[in-house]
Amino acid sequence: MTSAPSAGQSVHTQVVEGFGTVTITPVDPAADSALIHSWVTQERARFWGMGGASRELVQEIYEDVDRRTTHHAFMVSRDGEQVALFQTYDCAEDRVSECYEVRPGDVGVHLLIGPAEGPAERGFTGALMGVFMGFVFSDRAARRVVVEPDARNTKAIARMERTGFVLGPEVVLPEIDLPEVHLPAKPARLAFFSAPGADSQAVPGAASGAVSATG
Repeated sequence: MTSAPSAGQSVHTQVVEGFGTVTITPVDPAADSALIHSWVTQERARFWGMGGASRELVQEIYEDVDRRTTHHAFMVSRDGEQVALFQTYDCAEDRVSECYEVRPGDVGVHLLIGPAEGPAERGFTGALMGVFMGFVFSDRAARRVVVEPDARNTKAIARMERTGFVLGPEVVLPEIDLPEVHLPAKPARLAFFSAPGADSQAVPGAASGAVSATG
């Protein structure tokens, strides 16, 4: 997860039986900022922390991510329709490293599902989650996925547990105040998911070849 993929070129495609074809493509800040802005400024995305951001600021933020070799952002499409924003990062090069003992191969992830049109589809986020985990662990250097949802986001924490993550401690991610980025301090709940073979955990849905559920 340390190489810098090119925007517009898919880095992972997976056909999920009964769900569709999921494609993961690096964010193009100029082309994707309007859609991302429409997602992150909704009330449902309040824990993403960008509710007051302008479209221009969203573009600047993802241009900054695009310049980094340790942090990556991806648009996720299902059968050609963009449905989610997925981010990965090297935990050793992120503020989360100040909150726990980072192991070699720890990869942090963030996930934002776009708003659904019509009624929620059962198993939708879980199918995507299985694809994401498979994508992260396709890099053999990745040994463990680390998430740090807002400690107040009980829905996300419960979802991580159902997906198979092991809950860790509640921590406070420190404030980052730099010219190119500002992140306020955040109460977070750490959770961990080890690579297949690293311990008794496995990628969701991997045993059957299909992927299962999240919301």
